[in-house]
Amino acid sequence: MKICVFLSAADLDDRYTRPAREFAELIGRGGHTLVWGGSESGLMKVVADGVQEAGGRLVGVSVDFLAAKARADADEMVIARDLAERKALLLEKADAIVIMVGGTGTLDEATEILELKKHGKHDKPVVLLNTEGFYDGLRQQFQRMEDEGFLPIPLTDLVFFAKDGVGALAHLEEWSGLQ
Repeated sequence: MKICVFLSAADLDDRYTRPAREFAELIGRGGHTLVWGGSESGLMKVVADGVQEAGGRLVGVSVDFLAAKARADADEMVIARDLAERKALLLEKADAIVIMVGGTGTLDEATEILELKKHGKHDKPVVLLNTEGFYDGLRQQFQRMEDEGFLPIPLTDLVFFAKDGVGALAHLEEWSGLQ
């Protein structure tokens, strides 16, 4: 399975890097491919290192203005001309999406992917990996959106919240077995 992971390129402390590394190792040991933003910094590097060291493949999609930070030893690297093209290519190259901790860029990617799914533009599973309760507030907001009629499909059909990498990967593997 080709798993797109949206996440931070920031250097973060162990409460975020440890679970990210564990999830990356699960991806690699499972023989899966990581599709990611291609960066060789921060949490993006931690995940790419973990996947690669555990035997998985790396497919990066960087963007023109960040090409200097792209990982040189990825199995495949594409350089998009802008962020919109990058997001489209990441979605196109993936079978499933996992959203890990991140800042405004990660939130932008997450909301766009969910909006496209809401409108039937893709049917790929989307998992929010809720490390350390990072997305508890977003989960609450999504629940309010559903309760007040802002979501045309059930929240459970839109996104799956996983508290750890084992739960995230189990959900994706269950979904892929149903395909």
